[in-house]
Amino acid sequence: MKKVRLLSFISLLLITACESQKQADTDEAISSPPKVQTPDIRPATETMVIIPSQPSQEERLIADTLFEGLQALDQDKLLTPVDDNAYSRFQRVLAIDPANKIALEGVEQILLRYVELSAEASRRGQFSDAESFLEKAAFIDKDHRALNEGRVLLEAELNSGDLIFELNNEDFLNRTESAVAYLAEIAQKARESNAFFLITAPNDNLARWMYLQMRNAVPGFRLRGNIELANQISIRLRVSTEK
Repeated sequence: MKKVRLLSFISLLLITACESQKQADTDEAISSPPKVQTPDIRPATETMVIIPSQPSQEERLIADTLFEGLQALDQDKLLTPVDDNAYSRFQRVLAIDPANKIALEGVEQILLRYVELSAEASRRGQFSDAESFLEKAAFIDKDHRALNEGRVLLEAELNSGDLIFELNNEDFLNRTESAVAYLAEIAQKARESNAFFLITAPNDNLARWMYLQMRNAVPGFRLRGNIELANQISIRLRVSTEK
């Protein structure tokens, strides 16, 4: 009987001890602050350096040739001079890189510039020059839409019925008596047809002299017109449709 009581007492002590330990662990967990894990930070052993690749000799050649071509285009060196023009430079690039966008656009810009020059010449009545510019555009691309539009414009100007006078540059540069007489004749035609004149000359001084001679030839009549600068000296009388 004593043994049974003793065993019961021991068991009670063990249970009480276990519960006390659990409570102690719980109290410690509550009272202890949470542990923070420190990140493992270590300096990099090597520095990463990115070195850009150098352009190849071919890439440098293309870049330089494109730059020269664009410069020539800006200076209206389109197909000439033979050894210094935009077209030959763009073609040189396309021989290396047939899909080069800048070179392809440059070639098209040459064509469009010739069409533009043709339109300017047509407006001045310099039709032979206008046709020559279109022929140069056709050399680049005979099927381009802008070329066809240029031809239509030239045809319309040729059939306008305006009076065109392509003048001798030497006579007018020297302001000879024959040049003065011819200007007087043109002024009379301008008065008869009530025309609007367009004087083209290489410099403003000569153009104004030409206008002054025409005005003096028709006193009392108000000449109407404009002046443009170009290498070829010419006068175009745009005949008025007013009755």
